[in-house]
Amino acid sequence: MTQESADAKEAIEGELLLMDPAFRASGEAARLIDPEFVEVGASGRRYTYEETIAELPTKPGSSAGGPRYEPSAIRGVLLAPGLIHLTFETVFDGNRARRSSLWRKQDEETGWRMYYHQGTPVP
Repeated sequence: MTQESADAKEAIEGELLLMDPAFRASGEAARLIDPEFVEVGASGRRYTYEETIAELPTKPGSSAGGPRYEPSAIRGVLLAPGLIHLTFETVFDGNRARRSSLWRKQDEETGWRMYYHQGTPVP
């Protein structure tokens, strides 16, 4: 396995963790989200790091008995050293979305963190 594919695999693992209800509700998400994080959700709403960390444990997809994100076709591409672009689709409670995330690694101690995320609804 090349370092590029190992890095992409690590970012994909982080993305999957952030979709897991138990992880979302655990309060541990801060370790995988970059302090400079911004999201444009499938709703069109813009979220900051602070909003995301505060709201994630109670957002849809964070309840063990509720709907889950069902990701497919996740692909990771190394754009530059320390920057991975992930693209994939999700189905959540019957709604499809195309998603794009940028994962950034600034040092070995913090590892890969989600820097940007965007979801676009699929009619």
